[in-house]
This record gives sequence, structure tokens and C-alpha cells, in this order.
Amino acid sequence: MMRTLPLVALSLLPLPVVAQVPPPSEIVQAELRPGWRTADGRHIAALHLRLAPHWTTYWRSPGEAGVPPEFDWSGSRNLGSLRILWPRPEVFDFQGMETIGYRGEVVLPVEIMPLDPNRPVDLSAGIDLGLCNKICVPARVAVAAELPQTGAPDGMISAALAAAPLPAATAGLTGLHCEIEPLTDGLRVTAHMTLPPAKGQETVVMEPAPPVWVSDTRTERQGATLIATATMVPPPGSDYRLDPAGLRLTILSQDQAVEIIGCPVD
Repeated sequence: MMRTLPLVALSLLPLPVVAQVPPPSEIVQAELRPGWRTADGRHIAALHLRLAPHWTTYWRSPGEAGVPPEFDWSGSRNLGSLRILWPRPEVFDFQGMETIGYRGEVVLPVEIMPLDPNRPVDLSAGIDLGLCNKICVPARVAVAAELPQTGAPDGMISAALAAAPLPAATAGLTGLHCEIEPLTDGLRVTAHMTLPPAKGQETVVMEPAPPVWVSDTRTERQGATLIATATMVPPPGSDYRLDPAGLRLTILSQDQAVEIIGCPVD
């Protein structure tokens, strides 16, 4: 299965009886937390999702059977740039397939640069989500808020920022290299990371520049070295070339996430 799938792919997942599926409004509630303006002119706000018990939604790279959220910010005003500061997700098993996402209350911080720093930002978004329990359903939520020019720190946003992946150096990465093996229809990438072991199972997610399909990784430990291997397959007929400097590796474990940008090739 492709790591990134359109929302219609949810219909391929098992759905017992349609009548048993609650409407999306009973599964997820969404709002924007207005946040605050920093001294350097950035505005820190957040998308706040409340999921019904036992339901999950997906991270930007959702795993074997998930769908990533899609955001439409085009209704916003005075919005210069925006990026989502993803907190550490969890790894779930969904009917024998690995998926990556969130459950319960989800706070996704967003860092915004206003076009005009002397005016507030009117932030508006339409968001397509995949929601899963024993079944999966698509949902679209709409949120909007005026972000004040000052604002006040928000404890929920601060906690989500603190849950962001650690930089590689902070996590103790002392060695890194990748091997790239050409295949008939793509390539195989193996990353070797010298990194202290984390608690529990370690899952490595590889995110190259699109467009390319990426398999789930096979991960193993050899002492201080974590080894992760994934297959990448570009669309048929494309002349795809992996840029190792742009490859993002995220290591997820029980109590932390670590992010590595770029992987030197032997």
C-alpha cells in the first residue's frame, strides 16, 4: 500500500454496517486556538482536535493504511506563510497494518508569518481528515479565528511544542550514513544511525521529496547502531532522483521522537 492515499481509499478498508458508523460530527470537534505573537513577529496558534474515545486520526506520514490530513488555508487574510509544528505521534496497529497518528485531544501548533505585522491575521481552514476506530471514515472540518496582534501564551500549545521531535544532536546522534541500491522500478534506501537506544520499539519513517511511494521501514538494532531500510518507487515513467540532503528521517519510540534532516550517502 502507498504511504500517501486519497481519502477515497478509506472506502477500501473494512466497513461492517454503514448504519453503525457515527457521523463525523460525533467523532471529532475542531477549533483554532489563537495563541500569541512572538517578539520576532511570528504568530504561534494551533489546530485543536477533540476525538471521541478510541478514535484516531493521522500524522503527516500516516503509515501503511492511513491517509494524511489535507489543509486548505486559502480563506485566510494577512497570511504570509504557515507551517505546522507536528508533535510526536503514536504508532498504532490497525488490523495488522502499521499506522501513525494521534488519539484523544490533538493540538497541532502552527507557526505563522503575517503579511502585514501591524494587522491581525484572519486564519481560516478547511481540513480533510481520516478517522479510524474499528472502521474508518473521512471527515472535513472547518475552523476560523482572528489571531490578535499580541495574545497570550497557551499552556496546551506550549505542551504540544515541547512534544516536537528532538533534533538529532540533542538526541545523541554521532554517526549517520545511507546506502542507496537501485531496483528495477525504484530504489532501496538503508540508513545507519549511531544513536542511543530509546524505550520500547523504534519505528523509523523515511520522507523523501515527493512524488514517490515509500514502503514502511524494516528496522533493527546492532548495538549502538539503528538500521532502517525502505523501498521507494516513483510514478511510472518519471525520472525521479532521490536528494539525500532533503531526506527526512523520524525515529518514533515510546517516550520520544527524533528528527534527522539529510543523510550522507556512502
